[in-house]
Amino acid sequence: MQNWKTIPQLLVLSLLTMLVACGAPQSDVPSLGFVDAFEDNTIEKAKIGFLAAMKDAGYAEEDETLQLIYRNAQGDIPTLTQIVKYMISQDVDLMATSPSLSTIAAIQNTSSIPIFMIVAPTPALMNVQDEAGKDPPNLYGIAENLSYIDTSFSIIPKLIEPKGDRLRIGLLYNQSEPQSVDAFERLEGLANAMNVELVARPVNATADVPLVTGALLNAGIDAFFANPDNTIFGSFENIIKACNEAEVPVFTSEAGLVDRGAVAAYGADLYQWGYQAGQQAAKFLKAGSAEGMSWEMVKVRKKVYNPTSAERFGIEVPAEYESIK
Repeated sequence: MQNWKTIPQLLVLSLLTMLVACGAPQSDVPSLGFVDAFEDNTIEKAKIGFLAAMKDAGYAEEDETLQLIYRNAQGDIPTLTQIVKYMISQDVDLMATSPSLSTIAAIQNTSSIPIFMIVAPTPALMNVQDEAGKDPPNLYGIAENLSYIDTSFSIIPKLIEPKGDRLRIGLLYNQSEPQSVDAFERLEGLANAMNVELVARPVNATADVPLVTGALLNAGIDAFFANPDNTIFGSFENIIKACNEAEVPVFTSEAGLVDRGAVAAYGADLYQWGYQAGQQAAKFLKAGSAEGMSWEMVKVRKKVYNPTSAERFGIEVPAEYESIK
């Protein structure tokens, strides 16, 4: 006969066991580890699009058809690495990584878990290919090259009158980000071909941006081009405030930055970028295999403008550009 004093203890143990069982991952529900490198309202749209595509395909946390583990490194690289390692320890079925910093960290730490990149350049631009020029075998998702930058940059001379002999366009680039350096070098060649002077300054971190932006504005630039890199995304409000005060219009190749104050852009719609990646991830889960899959290029790009910013600077934007307001 069982001692009555042990009954409460057994009840507590039974209850704890039930709670643990209820909270334990369900083996028949796929798990997604979503890794964000930092907080940013523009890049957030890609995450929203990704999860929307997953839900449309039948995978949603609220429907208990997907286990979502989300972490944000808040701009700290060591934390980002720890997050990726945590996802690996949780044996997630796939990882979604946004933007390129997260993708690179994931590639450096796993070659088996499928990685679905968002808001990232091509593997070649990220410098993650092997010596033979092959992409990481577990890398999927959606990438972008730099060709779209030409369209955004080329519109500036059509809309801005130079103060001097020729147009002077300011640019910041992060010399520690390969894709940022590549974009700068591409624009440098384009500017020369267009007889435009590119006044470029390097930065190493977000903290450098206010001072270096001030130096660019003091150099008498006619316009500022927001280079598509993580540093610009993270400090754009400082840039747009300083440029507006100096009466210098900002142009970019990222539609999301137009919503935050740039005049115009031709570039990827980040929600659609995420949605396209989410569709591919859902396809992987349904098939249970990545056989025959590979990373893809962005499909949806837009020409957009901010009417408030355009009016501020008296700029008449071409009719084919869509208002974001």
